[in-house]
Amino acid sequence: MPPAIVPSSNRVAEKWARRAASASGEYEQGVMGTSKSWATASGAAEKNYTAGVTAAASAGRYGKGVSKAGDAKWKKNAAEKGPARYAQGVNVAQADYQSQVGPYLEAIGRVDLPARGPVGSEGNYARTAVIGKALRALKVGR
Repeated sequence: MPPAIVPSSNRVAEKWARRAASASGEYEQGVMGTSKSWATASGAAEKNYTAGVTAAASAGRYGKGVSKAGDAKWKKNAAEKGPARYAQGVNVAQADYQSQVGPYLEAIGRVDLPARGPVGSEGNYARTAVIGKALRALKVGR
């Protein structure tokens, strides 16, 4: 029996990149056109998520993946993809950032700080502790 005819990995990767890059409109249509609730489906899958993450952690898969990728791959991908995506992501997330940071800034604004002491004094450290406690109470109470 003759062996299977298999295209080169280079050819397959080039085809994948070309076709995937041209599908951004279909991706957006899929996201905007679905009637399924992402939040409901994700919430229902929480036990499966926990089981999968626990199994992966127990098997050391995270560390294996980090070791396999290495610093060179991380640096290359971060440098080539990151800058453009970072700026775009920040712009898209500005309103979310504001709504998330707002309650913490308000909590800090409500803190009654002890008097400031000399540089390096224990009293100054107490000021930061009061703020830390207020922020932790907000985080835990949410």
